[in-house]
Amino acid sequence: MKTHRAVQAATAAAVGLTLAACSGGDGDTDSSAAVTTVSHIHGLGLDPSDRRLYVATHEGVYTPDSKGNPKLVGDSKDDFMGFTVAQDKTFYASGHPASGTDGPGNKGLIKSTDAGRTWRSLSLSGKSDFHALEYAHGTIYGYDSTGGLLRTSKNGTTWKDGATLQALDIAVNPDDAGLVLATTAEGTARSTDGGRTFAKGKQPVMAFLSWKAKNALYGIDTSGGLSRSTDGGAAWKKLATVPGGQPQALTAVDAQHVLAATQNGVYESKDGGKTFTKRLAVESSGGH
Repeated sequence: MKTHRAVQAATAAAVGLTLAACSGGDGDTDSSAAVTTVSHIHGLGLDPSDRRLYVATHEGVYTPDSKGNPKLVGDSKDDFMGFTVAQDKTFYASGHPASGTDGPGNKGLIKSTDAGRTWRSLSLSGKSDFHALEYAHGTIYGYDSTGGLLRTSKNGTTWKDGATLQALDIAVNPDDAGLVLATTAEGTARSTDGGRTFAKGKQPVMAFLSWKAKNALYGIDTSGGLSRSTDGGAAWKKLATVPGGQPQALTAVDAQHVLAATQNGVYESKDGGKTFTKRLAVESSGGH
């Protein structure tokens, strides 16, 4: 795993991003502090059942409380890497156990059916570390960082292996299960066969992608510039720069509703990227 982490870190550096490291006792947030702070965000999502925001981080999954401060969901402070909201109260994730806790170093695929309060292992425990997960067309699409491999599963327990590539994020066409995009150091790489093969990445270089409506593929570049494509990534239109510096995660809820995490906050736009409101503060951290 160390070898691929080095390769992935090089890929991240090539696109100008700092890649948060896997759990290794680098200091969890002090739970005795008056106000909890979060850092190293790896995923964002809204639960369709109540539109509540969930933020997957290096120290657990958080949601804003009544005052907009981060509140830990459940009692797990594990390192959540790949994260996606699939359906009402149903989340998929991957990552590593919190420092000092038992369990294999890689969690494989885990699932929650109570909006992140509890989790159970589905598959690949001890073997895989998904750094990007998407749920579309009744299928889980995952980028397994341990081997640089795109994998798909219908049930979360048996997997089909796809292409090997160096990527940071993936996105799936909501109207075509075969069209998968991946962010690479060369640009956005495109697959038309469900991730079995990818063409070479094409400019512009995007850090993260999200695709929830056919004509609304969103991408955020390494400086926080948000763009939209209406033709599946062939052409892009710059919309705005999300406040707060380097991006950490991007999720489109629908054609106009976008969530983005940067170095100092989780921001929300409900007008297609024209304006942003901070939903959650993030503690900037240079060490990983």
